[in-house]
Amino acid sequence: MIQPVILCGGAGTRLWPESRGTRAKQFLLLHGQRSLFRQTVERTPAGPDFLPPIVLCGDGHVAMVREQMDDREEMLLVEPMPRNTAAAIALAVAQADADTLLLVMPSDHVITDVAAFHAAIGKGVRLAQRDWLVTFGITPDRPETGFGYIAAGAPLGEDGFAVDRFVEKPPLADAEAMLAAGGYSWNAGIFLFRAGRMRDAMLTHCRAIFEAADKALAAGMRDGDAVYADAIEFAKAPSDSIDYAVMEKDDRVAVVPAAMGWSDLGNWHTIHALAEKDGADNAVTGDAFLHESRGNLVRAGDKRVSILGMNDIAVIVDGDDILIIPLERSQEVRAAAKARE
Repeated sequence: MIQPVILCGGAGTRLWPESRGTRAKQFLLLHGQRSLFRQTVERTPAGPDFLPPIVLCGDGHVAMVREQMDDREEMLLVEPMPRNTAAAIALAVAQADADTLLLVMPSDHVITDVAAFHAAIGKGVRLAQRDWLVTFGITPDRPETGFGYIAAGAPLGEDGFAVDRFVEKPPLADAEAMLAAGGYSWNAGIFLFRAGRMRDAMLTHCRAIFEAADKALAAGMRDGDAVYADAIEFAKAPSDSIDYAVMEKDDRVAVVPAAMGWSDLGNWHTIHALAEKDGADNAVTGDAFLHESRGNLVRAGDKRVSILGMNDIAVIVDGDDILIIPLERSQEVRAAAKARE
């Protein structure tokens, strides 16, 4: 059985004004009829394959997590302050049995093809049982400069590939070259591994992070379904991502590429791209009137929004806060398109 580990500590500030404070991105209705967090929970349903999830969050999100878990059993690991993904994952690893398979997932992503995701998990399980640290790569469909990439190396049977290298967010020319070459995946930040294997890797590559998390857990306070990590001990953990702290350093890391309808919903342009739209390419939520306007995103909140003769803008209303921004391709993409013309 697999233990889902849901990372729920992000603030989602790029989606202000809707995403802020206790109403962070993962708890909002941004795609579909349920919050991104709830969709993440439902991808690993209770039953013969998945144990109840571990949810890692900050104190300010505990109430919202409990509310949105609804009828699902869970364990909360509460971080006293942000320390990036390595320390958060170390908390989950420190409390797990060595042979438990941990499936680490961000709580603010969209995956529309859940069957493809589960098929990828099946491949990842077989690799993790052979003590590979598994990351799931997203098959790219465009030269994206906003994501990191994973280069596949030697094949590992039919389940995946040894990771050759990780690539930082590339300039457009490099992204186009990787797309044309093949063998590269977007780094989605989804991982699967045996807990004991990751514990050993952390003690080798980032001992200070794991030991701080382990001590914070041991000195923590339990309140029902939640364990509050000790602030003094947890603060000693260096702030680092799991990619930098472990995955890029270990010599036994595998990637399972998958095309599963993935998006990180990282900005309002992406929200518009994935939303249902009318014949004029407008995506509208709430009370809005649009006339001779195309390609707009309107989230009206509790106000009425009117747009006359405007194209490719986002209007986001949240209480008394209103955000109006252009919906444009990145400067690099526009420059490259102009050069090709």
